[in-house]
Amino acid sequence: MAATAQLFEEPFDADEYIERLAWRTPGGGSKGGAEAFDPKRLLEEFQNHIEELKQLDERIQRRVEKLEQQCHREAKEFARKVQDLQRSNQVAFQHFQELDEHISYVATKVCHLGDQLEGVNTPRQRAVEAQRLMTYFNEFLDGELRSDVFNNPDKIKEAADIIQKLHLIAQELPFDRFADVKAKIASKYHDLERQLIQEFTAAQRRGEIGRMRETAAVLLHFKGYAHCVDVYIKQCQEGAYLRNDVFEDTALLCQRVNKQVGEVFCSPETVMAKLIQNIFENKLQTHVRDKLEETRRSDSEQYLKNLYDLYTRTTALATKLTEFNLGSDKHTFLSKLIKNIFSSHLESYMDMEREYLRTRSSMILQRYYDSKNHQKRPMGTGSIQELKERIRQRTNLPLGPSIDTHGETFLSQEVVVNLLQETRHAFERCHRLSDPSDLPKNAYSIFLLLVEHLCVDHIDYALEIGLSAIPSADAKNANLYFLDVVQQANTIFHLFDKQFNDHLMPLISSSPKLTECLHKKKEVIEQMEVKLDTGIDRTLNCMVGQMKHILTTEQKKTDFKPEDENNVMIQYTTACSKVCAYVIKQVERVRQSMDGKNVDTVLTELGVRFHRLIHEHLQQFSYSSMGGMLAICDVAEYRRCAKDFRVPLVLQLFDTLHALCNLLVVAPDNLKQVCSGEQLTNLDRNLLHAFVQLRADYRSSRLGRHFS
Repeated sequence: MAATAQLFEEPFDADEYIERLAWRTPGGGSKGGAEAFDPKRLLEEFQNHIEELKQLDERIQRRVEKLEQQCHREAKEFARKVQDLQRSNQVAFQHFQELDEHISYVATKVCHLGDQLEGVNTPRQRAVEAQRLMTYFNEFLDGELRSDVFNNPDKIKEAADIIQKLHLIAQELPFDRFADVKAKIASKYHDLERQLIQEFTAAQRRGEIGRMRETAAVLLHFKGYAHCVDVYIKQCQEGAYLRNDVFEDTALLCQRVNKQVGEVFCSPETVMAKLIQNIFENKLQTHVRDKLEETRRSDSEQYLKNLYDLYTRTTALATKLTEFNLGSDKHTFLSKLIKNIFSSHLESYMDMEREYLRTRSSMILQRYYDSKNHQKRPMGTGSIQELKERIRQRTNLPLGPSIDTHGETFLSQEVVVNLLQETRHAFERCHRLSDPSDLPKNAYSIFLLLVEHLCVDHIDYALEIGLSAIPSADAKNANLYFLDVVQQANTIFHLFDKQFNDHLMPLISSSPKLTECLHKKKEVIEQMEVKLDTGIDRTLNCMVGQMKHILTTEQKKTDFKPEDENNVMIQYTTACSKVCAYVIKQVERVRQSMDGKNVDTVLTELGVRFHRLIHEHLQQFSYSSMGGMLAICDVAEYRRCAKDFRVPLVLQLFDTLHALCNLLVVAPDNLKQVCSGEQLTNLDRNLLHAFVQLRADYRSSRLGRHFS
């Protein structure tokens, strides 16, 4: 295989190259074939090929040296050409500088010559213009206007330019000598002004934008230009208000006129601002006044709704109008227009809002109490009521006679929703209609009204009635409706808190009133929580009292000392069954009435009192062997009932009580072992001894000796 440069082109693999060389050599194959493997021949072939590779390397090296020499020669030639081009470019740049200096010199000469020509031509033009004006002035002085410019209607534009200049000159002349001519010039001035305005009006009616633009440009130097703009504004509004929606009509009108004023007037922003001012001071102000005055004294609710709606739509319209060019400070301009319309109404808005909210809230509450045929009881005030409240909080005693509410909680979610809805509307109106500096103060006053009517007049009143309706602890078959009051009050608290966060907080979050609102809210909630806690505590007392009544009436002494020890067929006593049924029912009521951690807190307290009652109840009896077994069965049932509390502490208490009851049946010799058990080892020895003393065989069996 001849060695050539093509064999080493990329990608080159030396191993593959050697394999291919060996395979092509006769006798060089390693896998057998027609000829056997011949190492000498393969070595000879490798040596020959190495020589060929050396020769190939020499040829390539000579070629590389030749190419390098050629590259050096071409680099020198290229560098020489670059130097020649740089010298040529330098010469051209010098020529360009000389040409630029020459052009500047010629331009300076031309400008100087132009100034000289203008200095000669300007006085000449002024002299010609003065001569022309003197000619026209002489015509007014003679009293006969002979020039065609004053008599040809087609040259009214040129005549207007002349008369405007003559009018300025006439104002400088002494009145005593030129009174007559000044009057004639003024008359012609006003006549041409009137004609131009008439022509502008006619062109506007025909929709000739070009003619309107020309006439407006001529009138620009006349005193009647403002009147021309007024005529344009008045004519723009003709036929624009055909629908009942004045705000939508105004937006469409301004959008249409905005495109036109730029084509007609040289200062469109001034004309556009004057149009908007005219609309606000006439159309909108009249519309707002008519809409509000008819309800201001007769219907406060509708008046506030109309005021909010009109103000909102007016500010929305003003926002749309900011898209147009109205000058440099368009936001201030539009704000002043809105203030001029609503200022008289906004000054008295907050007083009317508070009065309406107070009246409306009172009416909602009174309507509810009337529907219940309930005459609202006056709540005590002053030092006596405060003294009663302190006594009730510290002693938990019912002060005053208990009343029967027939299961009525005197709390209504419908009433609460109505009060919150009215307050929400008030917050929305307050946010929109109040001055930013007065917004926190106004929002706080609305919040105080909500607290007064919702929290005090409704919730607090219901809590007072609920507390008065809670029967005494020893009442029989008492209906405990206070838990229903708790449930509804809890729901109302959530609604009240949601409105506080959603509607009041955004209005006061960045003001000092935030602290006052949070403090007031905390104060109100804490006062109600005290009454709720008091009511719940007294309700729990009633529950325990009812359990005690069941145990007193249903539990007999013979239950635990049966006459026939061998004929006891019941699993637990009737008293135990009725108490457990009652407890399960009350536990369910507590779960339905409360939420969160309050459920566990109340059930823990109820469970502890339930355990204490059973513990004290069991210590009132003497137990035979079979009676002790029945007591254990009762406690086991009480313990099963305690599982419904889902409170570990309560279950632990009944587990311990169950272990104590084992002392009633255990053999005397095993007492010490049982007392040392896991559940009893940490209990007071006196308590254990007290339970052992309940055994009927305590004295006869000398259990005291075994116990000690």
